[in-house]
Amino acid sequence: MSRAWPYLAAAYAFVVTMCGTTLPTPLYSLYQREFGFSSFMVTVIFAVYAAGVIVALLLLGSVSDFIGRRPVMLAALVLSALSAVCFLLARGLPELFAGRTLSGLSAGLATGTATVTVIELAPPSRRRAATLLATGANLGGLGVGPLLAGVLAQYAPAPLKLVFVVDLVLVAVAAAVVLALPETVRTRSRPPLRPQRLRVPKEMRSTFAAAAMAGFAGFATLGLFTSVSPTFLSEVEGESNLAVAGAVAFSVFAASIAGQVLGRRLGAGWSLPGGCAVLVAGMAAIAVSLAIASLALLVLGAVVAGTGQGLSFHAAVRVVTERSPADRRAEVTSALFVLMYLAISIPVIGVGALTVAVGLRTAGLVFTGCVALLAVATLLRVRALSAETADR
Repeated sequence: MSRAWPYLAAAYAFVVTMCGTTLPTPLYSLYQREFGFSSFMVTVIFAVYAAGVIVALLLLGSVSDFIGRRPVMLAALVLSALSAVCFLLARGLPELFAGRTLSGLSAGLATGTATVTVIELAPPSRRRAATLLATGANLGGLGVGPLLAGVLAQYAPAPLKLVFVVDLVLVAVAAAVVLALPETVRTRSRPPLRPQRLRVPKEMRSTFAAAAMAGFAGFATLGLFTSVSPTFLSEVEGESNLAVAGAVAFSVFAASIAGQVLGRRLGAGWSLPGGCAVLVAGMAAIAVSLAIASLALLVLGAVVAGTGQGLSFHAAVRVVTERSPADRRAEVTSALFVLMYLAISIPVIGVGALTVAVGLRTAGLVFTGCVALLAVATLLRVRALSAETADR
């Protein structure tokens, strides 16, 4: 246990940081009533988070290699705490935008740094388990956030306040834990504060395109469930319980973790096309649930789509990292994650705009159809690449 605690403690800090980024998910309907803004504005507020993540990835994605893991993890926790304070003191849209921006910067700092920290602090015999733990901490934190917020908002007093007080306590504990962690970067230097290059080597562009398409479809689904799914629940399915809204969002991330665990056993050759096929099935279930207002089908669709996202995401990252040149692996992987975070924001903004024009139900049906078509196109592309490889 004395050797195991550092990487388990780092995983806890990672969970807390990512949990803070999705706490507002089931609360958006309350903010809409409190401040009087539209469903479209909900998607814009959510997209600001993705912009913060992308900025942090581009400018600060490798900064922990130069100044150390602990300072960057502490900075991510400080930004997370400032985000919680913005929501705690919110009086209108400016505070919500500020909170989401700070939350995105926090997630962008933590995503790469905390993942590496968990793996580096693990004993050599537990490195493979630590890799899965780091991935689980990332998505697990994202899933716990809406579940925690939904339960507290539904069953505890001060629904727009208490959850952020609890979050600040969790962040304070995480900061104390990080201060106690050993530093794994031995040599410090001044980081180059310039945008990272995001070029993909010519020889692997076909492979990268297939992985990016799969990742885009899966992350667009995650974006839907962490932004406007509570609105779907209340206005289309007739379910206003905030704990249920948080549980539905949690189920997507839990299923994604299960899909990634399954993907490790199946291998990338099966997981990438299989994940796309499962994602199509999930979109079909979600579309039918919106058409007939069935909560049970929406939950089923969330679980199936989350499993497909986990399968394809695990395979996409594995394929890209394995086939990238060693000296450009971080660059290519960063490019993949930037595209995935664009997938979280751009399609969701489209749903918000469509909601204004044609209504929430139709917008949801258009979204599920587009994601399903992209997943089918990815499946066909993967088969074509496999056929080309076999011919050689």
